[in-house]
Amino acid sequence: MTLGPLMIDLEGTSMTAEEREMLRHPLVGGVILFTRNYADPEQLSALVADIHAARNPRLIVAVDHEGGRVQRFRAGFSALPTPRRIGHEYDANARAGLELARSMGWLMAAELRSHGVDLSFAPCIDIDYGVSFITDRAFHSNPDVVGRLATAYAHGMRDAGMAATAKHFPGHGAVVADSHLTLPVDRRELADMMGDLAPYRRLIANGLPAVMVAHILFPAVDEAPSSLSARWIRDVLRGEMRFQGVVFTDDLSMGGAAAAFGDVVTRATRALSAGCDMLPVCNQRPAVVELLDRLRVEPEPASGLRLVRLHGRGGWSPEDLKNRPEWPTAQEWLRRCAAAPALKLDSGR
Repeated sequence: MTLGPLMIDLEGTSMTAEEREMLRHPLVGGVILFTRNYADPEQLSALVADIHAARNPRLIVAVDHEGGRVQRFRAGFSALPTPRRIGHEYDANARAGLELARSMGWLMAAELRSHGVDLSFAPCIDIDYGVSFITDRAFHSNPDVVGRLATAYAHGMRDAGMAATAKHFPGHGAVVADSHLTLPVDRRELADMMGDLAPYRRLIANGLPAVMVAHILFPAVDEAPSSLSARWIRDVLRGEMRFQGVVFTDDLSMGGAAAAFGDVVTRATRALSAGCDMLPVCNQRPAVVELLDRLRVEPEPASGLRLVRLHGRGGWSPEDLKNRPEWPTAQEWLRRCAAAPALKLDSGR
C-alpha cells in the first residue's frame, strides 16, 4: 500500500477504533496533531508509535510547531521563540541571527523527532508587509533576510532528521484577510511578487523538501485560488522555479478553501489536479468521511515517492537528546531570546 493524499486529524489523546480503521484507508497518507492530542511527552510518543504501526509504509505524522503562538505541544517541550525574535537577532548581528535560526530549527525538530513526529509545518517564510495576520510568525520584512534565516532554520531541521516545509506559497504577507475565515484576494501582478518568491527560490536551491500552498486568490495570475491553481503549482512552482518536492495545500477545511470552489470533494479533486500531493483536512470529521467515501484518485507513483521521503530520519531519545552537543547551545539561545531584543525590527510600518 502506498501513502494516500489525505492528511487527517484525531479527536483525542489516543486513537478510537473508528479512527484506526480510517487510517487504514488507502486514501490516507498522514495524520496532523493538535494541542487536543497532547497530554505529556510519554503519551505523545505512544500515540505516534500507534499511528506509525497502523500500516506500512507508515503514515506521516505532522504538527504545526513553529514557536511563539503557533506551538501545539508546550509542557515538556522548549518554549520556542517567534520567528520575529530571530529576525530581531539578525538585525543586531547577522551572524548571530543565522546561528540562532539554525539552532532553533534543530531544537524544534530534534524535540519532535525524539517522540517520533515526522514533520513540522515550518518555516513560515511570508514577508512581513505590516498588514497580515501572520505578524510575528514572519522572520522579517526584507525578502533576502527571510531567505537567509529560513535556509539556516531548514538546515537545522535537516540536522535533526526532519524535512522542512516552507509556507504559505506564494505569499500570505500582503493580504489583510485571514484565510482561516475567508478567501483573501491579492491583486498584484506576478511580476510584482518577486520579493515573496525570493525566499522560496533560495530554499529550493538548497533542496527544499516540501511547500504548503495558501488559499489566496491572485486574479491577475489565475482565476483559481493558489491552492487549486495549476498555473501556480505546475507552471510557476514546479516549472519556472523547478521545485521537485512535496506540495501540501493548507487545510482544506479553512474558510478560504470553503469559499473557493464547491464542496470538499470538489476542492480536493481540484487541488490534486492542480498538482498538490497531500491535502490536510482538519477539525471536520464529516468532511473526512465524505472524502473517504467519494474521492476518486488515480495513483501517482511520483507523488507517492515524494511523500515517503518526508518520513523523519534518526532521532534521539528525550534523555539522549540532552547529551547532544547542540543542546546546551540551544538552551543558551533560549535564555537570550527570553530577554528583550537589543534592537527593534523595522517591519516597514
